[in-house]
Amino acid sequence: MADRLNAYLDTEFDKSRKLVEAMAADATLRQQVLDVLARSIAALQRGNKILFAGNGGSAADAQHWAAELVSRFNYDRPGLAGIALTTDTSALTAIGNDYGYERVFARQIEALGRKGDLLFALSTSGNSRNILLAIDTARAAGIEVVGFTGRKGGAMAERCTVCLRMPSDETPKIQEGHELLGHLVCGMIEREMFPRGHD
Repeated sequence: MADRLNAYLDTEFDKSRKLVEAMAADATLRQQVLDVLARSIAALQRGNKILFAGNGGSAADAQHWAAELVSRFNYDRPGLAGIALTTDTSALTAIGNDYGYERVFARQIEALGRKGDLLFALSTSGNSRNILLAIDTARAAGIEVVGFTGRKGGAMAERCTVCLRMPSDETPKIQEGHELLGHLVCGMIEREMFPRGHD
């Protein structure tokens, strides 16, 4: 059993390493990340907020990244306006019951979103119905959208202001790429908005 499990570990570590190497070598992706950073900082500096939405593991990422902004990432500084649309169980269940699960994020954007906000929309397939409706609702309200998805992009690719596609077709690896980029963006937002003499 140990040999079989070690072989599995080797395979997964190798896939993760290749994923990160491919992301780091992708000049287009790197430029897109810098674009996302600029849009995020612009939204926060003008008093807007960043909204986050995703399903399953992507919901966990949405909550995680919002917390990194509101609380802190690497060091103490003023809080930043980030809201995960995945956390209010009363709103989620009421909207799901009254309007259908596909509207759980769109309805919250209608209520909470304002022109100039930024939406981070996460879907490994790029085809999650509730994410697509959230994107469409956001864009109609003057809210730019940063998409996080997989290699193929799905239906969300053409709907987003910027769409970050991970170089993988495997859901767990796509999610690993999302988490890496989410941390990079949160870290860069913190450094740029509250610099303190970094190397």
